[in-house]
Amino acid sequence: MILEVAILNVIPGEENAFEKAFSQAKNIISKMAGYISHQLKRCIENQSRYILLVEWEKLTDHTEGFRQSKEYQEWKRLLHHFYDPFPVVEHYKDIEL
Repeated sequence: MILEVAILNVIPGEENAFEKAFSQAKNIISKMAGYISHQLKRCIENQSRYILLVEWEKLTDHTEGFRQSKEYQEWKRLLHHFYDPFPVVEHYKDIEL
């Protein structure tokens, strides 16, 4: 399992519109091959900041399967204009201790 982590800085004043758009966009990502689950959380200290956590079966399910899909174009249309600056997305994997 791979965890995608994105810190989303939404343009101040656009939080409600972003949340409404995300409620549509979540239906896109949840149907993608390799998708397991997601969580969107809003920062308490900075109301314009969110964290998006998405679990994928494999890294390529996100980086190739989702990002190179026609569905991703709709995801971008719904969400990308809300971000300033554009988010850095990182991927994490479990470690064995």
